[in-house]
Amino acid sequence: MTKKPLIILAGPTAVGKTALSVRLAELINAEIISADSMQVYRGMDIGSAKITAEEMDGIPHHLIDILEPEDEFNVVRFQKMAKEAVENIIERGKVPLVVGGTGFYIQALLYDIDFEENDGDITYRRSLERLAGEKGGEYLHCLLREADPGAALQIHPHNTKRIIRALEFHKQTGRKISEHNAREKQKHSPYHYVYFVLTDERSRLYERIDRRVDKMMEQGLSEEVRALKERGVRRDATSMQGLGYKELYACLEGEYPIEEAVRIIKRDTRHFAKRQLTWFKRERDVIWIDRSSCGQDEDVMLEKITDYLLSKGFINKQRTDKI
Repeated sequence: MTKKPLIILAGPTAVGKTALSVRLAELINAEIISADSMQVYRGMDIGSAKITAEEMDGIPHHLIDILEPEDEFNVVRFQKMAKEAVENIIERGKVPLVVGGTGFYIQALLYDIDFEENDGDITYRRSLERLAGEKGGEYLHCLLREADPGAALQIHPHNTKRIIRALEFHKQTGRKISEHNAREKQKHSPYHYVYFVLTDERSRLYERIDRRVDKMMEQGLSEEVRALKERGVRRDATSMQGLGYKELYACLEGEYPIEEAVRIIKRDTRHFAKRQLTWFKRERDVIWIDRSSCGQDEDVMLEKITDYLLSKGFINKQRTDKI
């Protein structure tokens, strides 16, 4: 059976995926599936750097603005929604283009990873969430190091959501999620895919991150977080774990002044971008598109991408002439 096409454009936060992805989608007759854990939420526009209707330029986007901030969103739910979007896009005769920086989500879709999700008994999960609230994520990370050292190496101590999932998997199955995911990752993809990762010089990327955070504050990120808090969105909600949201929520609760919140957001976003790049470097069959080697010229980047897609039979020559 012929594999279905799938194109991925990934990369660290603030590298410039949004603008490039829209231009690429226009060239290759694609619709975009967002692989972002925050843009899925309504009312969370500034802190997630959500694409605007104007920026979409008529290109259909999926998995954006479909959940309320009170809703749970995780990799299993993303995988289900993304697979449905892929099927619908292909049925319309278009190419699915996955765009985002959440490498774990992309991997889940690309290799159709089986997470063996069991939502039958959430008692243990709730107890872990309480522990995290009382003793912090570092404490849970220590528990994970005992249960599954491999997973502890792969999961950041501040990523409480993934730590809890790993501990829950171990309790439910008696097995290590690191070993399970390693086996799943060796599976062949059900898609005929091309996986591009956009990158840039580290210093330039960090400068762009700092400028983006400043712009978010000017656009009213503090007011956005305040409105969510006043609406009743809890501090421990999944939606409030995003960069910018958790720091400003803490600021609103008097933990530190606004200037310190901004400093922490910039610092943690830079660290996050570094972890994203580390993740993508571990992925198989990735084609790197380096902005610095392209002279920061989007036309040059698009030409590199479309030349590769042309060589793999994803597009025809007529489309590349539009660059």
